[in-house]
Amino acid sequence: MKAARGVATLRNLRDQPLWRLLGATKAPVVIALLQSIFEDGDKAVPSSVVHERLARDIDSLRAAGEDMPQPARAYVAEWLSEGWLTRRFPAGAAEEEYELSSDTLTAQRFLAGLLKPRTAATESRLSVVIQQLSRLADETNANPSARLAALHAERDRIDRAIAEVERGGVKTLASDRALERAREIIALAQELATDFRSVRDEFERLNRGLRQSLMENEGSRGEVLEQLFAGVDLIGDSDAGRTFQAFWRLLTDSEQAATLRESLDEVTSRPFARQLESQERKFLLGLTGALVDEGRGVHDVLQHFARSLKSFVQSREFLEHRRLHGLLKAATQGALEAKDAVRPNAQVGFELMQSSSRIRSVSQWVLYDPVQRVSDSSMLAAEPSELDLEAVSDLVRQSEIDFRTLRQHVRDVLDRQSQATIGQILELFPAEQGLGSVVGYVALGAKHGEMAGGAEVVAWQGEDAVQRRARVPTIFFLKERYLELVD
Repeated sequence: MKAARGVATLRNLRDQPLWRLLGATKAPVVIALLQSIFEDGDKAVPSSVVHERLARDIDSLRAAGEDMPQPARAYVAEWLSEGWLTRRFPAGAAEEEYELSSDTLTAQRFLAGLLKPRTAATESRLSVVIQQLSRLADETNANPSARLAALHAERDRIDRAIAEVERGGVKTLASDRALERAREIIALAQELATDFRSVRDEFERLNRGLRQSLMENEGSRGEVLEQLFAGVDLIGDSDAGRTFQAFWRLLTDSEQAATLRESLDEVTSRPFARQLESQERKFLLGLTGALVDEGRGVHDVLQHFARSLKSFVQSREFLEHRRLHGLLKAATQGALEAKDAVRPNAQVGFELMQSSSRIRSVSQWVLYDPVQRVSDSSMLAAEPSELDLEAVSDLVRQSEIDFRTLRQHVRDVLDRQSQATIGQILELFPAEQGLGSVVGYVALGAKHGEMAGGAEVVAWQGEDAVQRRARVPTIFFLKERYLELVD
C-alpha cells in the first residue's frame, strides 16, 4: 500500500510544471533560452524584449544546427500554457510583462546545484542545525529551573568571552571557514528571494478558490459571503496571508533593517569577501533592496486581491457571474444527456453564423493620439548627452555589435598588462564599428569589468575620417577576470 500511495503521489507530481520542464525532450534548450531571456537576474521583462531576445537566440541555435521549427511567439505561448512563464499587465505599463514561474526558478536552482555540487557536509551547515535545535529545545521548555540554568550558562559564556577580549584575545574565523559560511548565507538568501513568487502564486490560487466558492454556492448566503459582508479579509486572514504579514513586518522593521544593512556592509568589507565571485558580492550588496522589492510586490498583490474580492461581492457582480455559471453548467449537463441520443453529425435545424473578427490581446491595441500627428518644424542644437548603463544595454539589444572581436581585443591588451580602460584599448585597436564598438566595450565592462567611478573621455575615428570623442564610465578590465572574456 505504501508503494501504491507513493506511485500515485509521484504521478501527480509528474504532471506539475516543474517535473514537465525537467523531463521535457527539449529541456536543455528550453532552460537555456529562459536563462538567456531573463539574463542578469531580470525579474520582469516586457513582451517586446522577450520576443526580440528569443528570436535572436533561436536564430543562433538554428545556425548551430539545433531543430527550432516554430517562431518565437509560438514558443512563448507554449511556455505560458505549460506554466513555465507567467504573464502580467502592471498598472500604468505600456505592454504586458513576462516572469519566470516559481516552478521554473526551482528547476534552475536544482540544476545550479548539480553544476556546482556541495562536495561534503560543511561545518557551517552543521553549526546552524545545532544552534537551531538548541534554541528550539530552550524555547519550548516550560520548566522554569531549566530555563534559568540555560540563561545562567549563557551569561557565564558571555562573561568568559568578555574576559578574553579584555585580555586581548580576539579570535576570528579563518578565511576559508568565513568564505564557506558566507556562501551558505548567500544560498539561503537566494532561496528566500525566489520563494516570494511561490507565495504570490499561493495568493492567486486562494483568490480563484474563493471566487469559485462564490460561484458554486447554491444557497442565498454561504459562509464565504457571510464573512465578506461582515468585513472579514479572507485572503489576509488565511494561513498564507498571516505568515506573509508576519514576515513583512519583520522585513520592514527599522531596527531589523538597520541591523541587516550594517551586517552586510561589515561582511563585504572583510578581507575574505574578496575571494567571493563578483556575482556573489553583487548579490550580497543588493540583498536588502532585493528582499524589499520582492516583498513589496507580494504585499501589493495581497492587498489588491483582498480589495477586489470585497468589491466583487459588495457590488453584487458575483450574482451575474453566478447566473452565467449556472447557465453554462445547465448547458453542459444538457449536452451530456443528449450525447447518447443525438449523433455528432446529425442535423439539428439550427444555423450559427461564424464570426470573422480577429481576436487579439487588448495589450496590442494602440490608442490614436492626435498630438503625435503634429510635426514641429523647429530644430534645436542637441546638447551632448551621457549614456547610463541601462541606455547602453538598450543600444546593445537594438544593434549587431561584433562582441567576439571586442573580447579578443580586450584579451590581447590584458596579455600585455594587468589592467586596461576603454580609452587605452581604443588607442591600440581602432573602433571598427565607430560608436558601436564604444558601446560594446561599455557593455562588456558592465558585465566583466570593475566600475571605478567617474568618467573618462575616449576618442575614435569614424568611417568618414572624422575624429570623435565621448565621455564613458571609467571601467577597468582586470587580468584576474580574463577567463570571463573567453568565448
